[in-house]
Amino acid sequence: MKGKAPSRTGLIAAGFVLAALAVVARAAQLQLLQGPHWSSRAGQQHTATISLPARRGALLDRNGVPLAISQETFAVGVAPRELDDPARAARSLAATTGRPATEIARQLRGSRVWIEWPGPYTWEQVRPLRELRGVHLTRKLERFYPRPQLASQLIGRVDVRGRGGSGLERAFDSLLAGRAGTALMLRDMRGRLIPSPSRPAAQPIDGADVVLTIDAELQDLAERALSQALTEARASGGDVVILQPATGEILAAVSLRRGGGQGAIGVIADTYEPGSTAKIFTAAALLRLGRATPRDTVYAENGQWEIEGRVIHDTHKAGTLTLNDVIRVSSNIGIAKLGARLTPAEQYEMLRDFGFGSPTGVEFAGEGQGRLRPPRNWTALSPASHAMGYEFSVTPLQMASAYASFATEGVLLEPTLVREVRGPDGEARWRHAPRPVRRVVPRQVADQLAHMLRGVVEEGTGNRAALGTYAVAGKTGTARRTVDGRYESGRYHASFVGLFPAVDPQLVLLVKIDDPQGDYFGGSTAAPVTRAILEAALATPSVALDRSRLSRRRAPRETIGRSGDPANGQAAASTVIEWPMRIDTIDPSIARSTDRAVPEVRGLSLREAVRALHRAGFQARIEGSGAVVSTVPAAGATHTAGTAVRVVGERPRAL
Repeated sequence: MKGKAPSRTGLIAAGFVLAALAVVARAAQLQLLQGPHWSSRAGQQHTATISLPARRGALLDRNGVPLAISQETFAVGVAPRELDDPARAARSLAATTGRPATEIARQLRGSRVWIEWPGPYTWEQVRPLRELRGVHLTRKLERFYPRPQLASQLIGRVDVRGRGGSGLERAFDSLLAGRAGTALMLRDMRGRLIPSPSRPAAQPIDGADVVLTIDAELQDLAERALSQALTEARASGGDVVILQPATGEILAAVSLRRGGGQGAIGVIADTYEPGSTAKIFTAAALLRLGRATPRDTVYAENGQWEIEGRVIHDTHKAGTLTLNDVIRVSSNIGIAKLGARLTPAEQYEMLRDFGFGSPTGVEFAGEGQGRLRPPRNWTALSPASHAMGYEFSVTPLQMASAYASFATEGVLLEPTLVREVRGPDGEARWRHAPRPVRRVVPRQVADQLAHMLRGVVEEGTGNRAALGTYAVAGKTGTARRTVDGRYESGRYHASFVGLFPAVDPQLVLLVKIDDPQGDYFGGSTAAPVTRAILEAALATPSVALDRSRLSRRRAPRETIGRSGDPANGQAAASTVIEWPMRIDTIDPSIARSTDRAVPEVRGLSLREAVRALHRAGFQARIEGSGAVVSTVPAAGATHTAGTAVRVVGERPRAL
């Protein structure tokens, strides 16, 4: 007997049961087994985590002048379908973007889902848009360099990610960068992001501000003076370093190379043989070890002397010279003979103690350490070569730091580019304090060496660095350049290292000119640059100089034995002229009256105008850049000595 076939109703019911079981099984699979996975996917679709950029800290000069800052800017985006009042939006967008309102209205009427104007726009420009529905503002932080040509390679730049890419931007990136925050946003059915007040956000931590030791005005003066000198000398490049000896702070650092390259890379990284500027260190060793006094004499062979088969020449032929004279006239023969009183080990130790052969520790990547070989690698001619400034190499910064020890009673300080680090709240987190490295010479010896350097400027090879108002001390140098390990004829480094003023120095200046053409001596090329920088600095009130200290007088000069009569002491006493300058030290034509007319300086460069005003007895306050268009008071107006004249340039200065 055949079984009864299932009815159609039973089959349908069974199908529903199986379908229900399948649905339940699938639901159980989705909710119980795969629930966490799909819950996470849903959360990802309905929420979004965005990064909140941190403000990058500023780089400021020692007076707070911004050299690199981060500015908050905005991009403007519009979703046309979300606008409540397209006509009003078009008018507001036109005012912000500077585009015609009719053009924007035509774009809004189109079928585009999204329109964007990347800007960048300031907060003041976008403020009217913040209440408009459908208009979305995207905040961005842009790196801005108010004076982009000033110390450009020293300051450096950020890379495409906004992180330090070069220069100090890179060196201090960990301080400047800060830490980005995050925010969790909700996404609606149209994909728009909506802030979620119930979900926490990690606020960004802004970067620290770094206050540099650089004086922006002094840096600018140094760059201009060096650029002009390179053009006049048809040189391939040059460097300027200006230090504050009492603290080790670098006030200016300039390197220019043929082709327009600029920055402080060469000042810190490139090395050269210093030539005659190093003779003072042999004198330091002789005095420190008691092997000579400033009045000890040596016969200079009338300009030519043979040693170990090598002939040494002097530019200034002479007979008997004192040690003072050897430095004053830069005698190669004299310093080589006197240096023979030292052992190679003593010469080496003195150069090493002045910091040569090792990095200074300045906060800049790629610093050069120079080259100073130990005495075991010297030849029979090496002692004479080292005394004359050859067979070892230095960086301009090392040389300036070594000379600074003559202004600090014989103590070598570590140079620095950082004066202060400030937190996001503006409070100082760290301040620089002078960092002594070692005492190189006793105070008495440092004073004797500084006195020798003063004689170089007043009566010797550095006379073109002299000022009419204040005494300057320093030393010239002219060294042959090496190419592929060999000295090449006609190529020189001309240099000058100066202390200003000679009494209680506030500045150490090093000027180096590479490959000057024509008159290539340091006294003819580098020394005048030093004078030009100092003249401009004295005429600029904002430069880091303590005018009250400039008025200090010096005791009468110690007499210096001259060639042929080392004991006769013919030198006259001298003093430093007071600041502010007395009327009779400015210009004889105006010495009879305290009132004088403001000179006509329109059309002159700012530097020329400041010099003219300074010579006429006025102070200068600079506004703008470029050629002078006006002064306040105007030219011809009569005012008393010391009146501040506002000098207005043709272009406003960038902020």
